[in-house]
Amino acid sequence: MVCSLINILFSPIQVSEDKSLPKSMDETNHSWVTEFVLLGLSSSRELQPFLFVIFLLLYIGILLGNCLIILTVTSDARLHTPMYFLLVNLSLTDMCLASLTTPKMIVDFLVECKTISFEVCLAQIFFLHLTGGGEMVLLISMAYDRYVAICKPLHYRMLMSRRVCVILVLLQWSVGFIHTVSQLAFTVNLPFCGPNQVDSFFCDLPLVTKLACTDTYVISLVVVANSGLLSMISFLLLVISYTVILITVRKRSSASMAKARSTLTAHITVVTIFFGPCIFIYVWPFSSYSVDKVLAVFYTIFTPILNPVIYTLRNKEMKDAMSKLKSRYLKPGLVSAAIRNVLFLERK
Repeated sequence: MVCSLINILFSPIQVSEDKSLPKSMDETNHSWVTEFVLLGLSSSRELQPFLFVIFLLLYIGILLGNCLIILTVTSDARLHTPMYFLLVNLSLTDMCLASLTTPKMIVDFLVECKTISFEVCLAQIFFLHLTGGGEMVLLISMAYDRYVAICKPLHYRMLMSRRVCVILVLLQWSVGFIHTVSQLAFTVNLPFCGPNQVDSFFCDLPLVTKLACTDTYVISLVVVANSGLLSMISFLLLVISYTVILITVRKRSSASMAKARSTLTAHITVVTIFFGPCIFIYVWPFSSYSVDKVLAVFYTIFTPILNPVIYTLRNKEMKDAMSKLKSRYLKPGLVSAAIRNVLFLERK
């Protein structure tokens, strides 16, 4: 369905049918943009191999870390709870978000001409805002889960039933879908006839729209009204929910307060790293984009790799489940036997 929608959105972009250019433009000298050039993170050739190794390792860490979370939660029946159900969806969303930009960036470190076709560029924008907007809603759902568990523990099973969890995940993707379609509807018909250099390592809405051969002031307002408000409102809701949780726990025992403060501090760190760059990029679309590509690294790469660390290493239940998983698949006897076989073959 999504692919069909993208094809429908792309279909109006035809050279023979477009009438959006000013009449004063000489059509004989006009050339349509069929691809964009990504300038990447750095233009220094000396840094390219170093950046290639760094981001390749980070991407491998994202995939392995989030896959480990999914495997651990699905294999341990004790973790089949609403909290870990949402955590698995967060891991899936993080892997999708990182995979939309990081592989292309890694490959571009090895090539001279970093190009991306017009259609793929718009598809990248579509899926980035689909997953990014959805993750904002998912983080709010996770904060709501913690609020119910701590502030209304007697009603937790009713308020966070399996049906409610499924609704929250459906709401995540529904909001992300509406968010991205509402913005692309204003972007897909823009005329692109001149500059085609995107000063980033991926296509993003503010960067691409400013290359259009028309006034994009209204589009910038749409970005503020859509992406900017979604980021701000989501961030404020998360801050309010975590504040209420901390106030509630403060009235209880000091031990529970210390545990909740440690957990919530980690969650707030992830929220800040994810929402901070988003708010800066999308709330001020009229400003310079010189630092946007650096900030974009935080919510496309650093947040997906921080989530496995924060939600597992600081969680006793996850660490116990991982130890159980390790002992199940990596039995000491099997490991010792494998080592003895390797040594025996080397001697021969």
